[in-house]
Amino acid sequence: MKAVVLVGGFGTRLRPLTFTTPKQMLTILHRPMIEHVLDHLARHGITEAVLSMGYRPDAFSDAYPDGECAGVKLHYAIEPEPLDTAGAIRFAALDAGIDERFVVVNGDVLTDLDIGALVDFHVSHGGEGTIALHQVEDPSAFGVVPTEPDGRVIAFVEKPPREEAPTDLINAGTYVLEASVLDRIADGRKVSIEREVFPAMVADQALYAMSGDTYWIDTGTPVKYMQSQLDLLDGVRGEPAEGIHASATVAPDAKVSRSVVGPGAVVESGAVVRDSIVLAGAHLGADCVVDRAIVGPSAKVGSGARIEDLAVLGDRAEVAAGLRVSGGSVGIDEHLTSES
Repeated sequence: MKAVVLVGGFGTRLRPLTFTTPKQMLTILHRPMIEHVLDHLARHGITEAVLSMGYRPDAFSDAYPDGECAGVKLHYAIEPEPLDTAGAIRFAALDAGIDERFVVVNGDVLTDLDIGALVDFHVSHGGEGTIALHQVEDPSAFGVVPTEPDGRVIAFVEKPPREEAPTDLINAGTYVLEASVLDRIADGRKVSIEREVFPAMVADQALYAMSGDTYWIDTGTPVKYMQSQLDLLDGVRGEPAEGIHASATVAPDAKVSRSVVGPGAVVESGAVVRDSIVLAGAHLGADCVVDRAIVGPSAKVGSGARIEDLAVLGDRAEVAAGLRVSGGSVGIDEHLTSES
């Protein structure tokens, strides 16, 4: 079975990290996010994937020039213009010649979902499409999916107010679709699968959903991007992972706790790093504090500076010695000085 992986978004919520890098190429514990997604597909028997691309497609093709990643053969489908979710799925599937049942996943979602079980559920229920569901505390930012006891979807409500949501089960961004669904998607314009295609399938009683208690996280915001990596360090998804890359340099008296320190990064004497992500090549000066923050690739934090409270430093950003950045962001190549 083939999969369509949606990786075409601009990643605006993760700026400045995504000004030049697609979010699926941001690293999750030293590996690009897309490798985690494709590895999950491979472990469930999927050997071919179509990357539905729009923003910076060269970042993917340059990283995987032989057309293979995590043991999965890749096909690159580059949208001529943004086509929204359903339009992107249709374009990618047709570009790759998909003419039978296939899987769709969002490239910025990390999950331990049993895809094989989802496919089996889909086959046994005989629908045109099946959605994986996930339970959340606040469903207002997602598509909410109430179902009949047998799993047939009775409505698809996109981002309802929290107090009006008919259920706390949301669209988890993994689908099994029959090729006939492609005929439901109009050509030549933007089409949303959540707002147009799924509601039409509900009306035809052709859409089912399977709920499951499994790990799931949308990495599209700084807090979730960070949390997805802290979960790996904490052992939420198996054995606790090591956060400090072998090529990173950490001074003996620096204190690094519950944090990721990327390849080539330097943490100088007396620095404190807590609950944070320090990406490749970043440099943390002596006695600085990085607390619940993200320091981008090759960014520099001066001695005695404080970066905290979900602050994000972009690529090659610099914060001068002794300054404090609490929340917000410092852009790519931006130098924050006492005169700034």
